Amino acid sequence: MTLSDEQLSRFQKNGFLVLPRFAKEEQCDTIKDIALAHLKHKVPPLETEYEYAVKSKEEREKTVGTGVPGYVKEVSIRRLRQVYERDIVFREWMEDASMRPILRQILGETPVITLAHHNSIMTKMPHTSTETRWHQDFRYWHFENDNLVSVWLALDEENSHNGVLEFIPGSHQMHFSPGQFDEKEYFSDVVPQNRALIDTKVSHSLQKGDVVLFHCKLLHRANKNLDDKPKISFVYTVKGKSNKALPGTRSALFDEIELPTTALL
Repeated sequence: MTLSDEQLSRFQKNGFLVLPRFAKEEQCDTIKDIALAHLKHKVPPLETEYEYAVKSKEEREKTVGTGVPGYVKEVSIRRLRQVYERDIVFREWMEDASMRPILRQILGETPVITLAHHNSIMTKMPHTSTETRWHQDFRYWHFENDNLVSVWLALDEENSHNGVLEFIPGSHQMHFSPGQFDEKEYFSDVVPQNRALIDTKVSHSLQKGDVVLFHCKLLHRANKNLDDKPKISFVYTVKGKSNKALPGTRSALFDEIELPTTALL
């Protein structure tokens, strides 16, 4: 499968693209079952809602997810980290052959998985999850350029009630001043000049198997989960092969997985 010219143009303009029912339901169910087992037993590495709320930008860049802090009695898991190494089912989805030509189209060269970022099962637990504030992933990553795209897989329904992703279309092509972000580098919703842009936000309800591709500089966020069951998603990130991680940064600490394809040759 490859993208049509219209789909590719839409991604380039908006910074994101939804691929309906891309993954099979059986595959989604298997991924979710394994994820639920890891969540139940709090298998590290992981990140808790507590850690997400209190960590500074610098601390988030350094952490690799060591597990549940001993001084926190009750925790809500925000994400399972480093899922590529956890189970072959996770690895097979990240290396999916049918996704490779699409990623090559978007990146313009051979896609490479970066295990340093995302590479996660993302959760919004009922009643204990927190809001994900407006941000650009690239502000926390360190590469030569911004040719990076994330692949988000909905493992069940995602909607406005349980924390579906929201995007600001075209924001991946905009230039912002440091003053438009707060001390944790979130795009501030109290800065007056940001309000008109935030008002252009869009979201799309997702069904099991839907995939969302989004650019690393696209502003995005998600509400907390107001439903009675967990919302669990799978996200990983790919870069263009020539886009190197900067030495001495977290982005350069982990392995990379090349995804060769001849589909577009």
